[in-house]
Amino acid sequence: MSMLSDFTKGIWKENPVLVLLLGTCPTLAVTSSATNGLGMGLATTGVLFGSNLVISLIAGIVPKKVRIPVYIVVIATFVTIVDLLMKAYAPPALYAALGIFIPLIVVNCIVLGRAEAFASKNGPVRSMLDGVGMGLGFTLTLTMLGALREFLSTGAVFETKIITAWTTDFLLPSAAPGAFILVGTILAIKNYSNYRKAVKAGKLYVPPKGLDCRHCNICSAHLEEDEK
Repeated sequence: MSMLSDFTKGIWKENPVLVLLLGTCPTLAVTSSATNGLGMGLATTGVLFGSNLVISLIAGIVPKKVRIPVYIVVIATFVTIVDLLMKAYAPPALYAALGIFIPLIVVNCIVLGRAEAFASKNGPVRSMLDGVGMGLGFTLTLTMLGALREFLSTGAVFETKIITAWTTDFLLPSAAPGAFILVGTILAIKNYSNYRKAVKAGKLYVPPKGLDCRHCNICSAHLEEDEK
């Protein structure tokens, strides 16, 4: 796989939200506006970039039995850095809106998943490209969902009124049920599009290679510990 593919796959082909279905907690919780979605996405991208780089460099010297705790410590370090930077420089309203979801990036399946599945098995350059690509895919999805929810709720995007005559807010899109409905609708449209493309090409649509449980070692690490 080329370096360009490492970068672009996370934006659409292996989008962490729309394909891998990871990071759904922040996806549903913080995307009440486009600004919140963009802020959360960029914060996660920063953590992915830094943690993928460091983990790719230390993977060869970390004992296999303790790799997950070590990866979590690395991720937590970059989450702390991002949290402090946002506290210092991000708009106070944005930092307050994201709240606890910034520290919770530590347990975001996207970050740990890329560390275990990619960064620990590849060099630093490819790992950085993978982290940035996955982060951008996550950012674009959160921003798109936030923009949709904000527009359907208030008629505005990025706090800029698109429909000036819209004076009464519609609460459903800004609430959790509205987020579930929109995410489900987007996933249905994407799956239908992929299915139609496969039918037109005379092929059977299957998930991208390597995106099933057989290619993930996180669960096996816990099983090894339980057996002991």
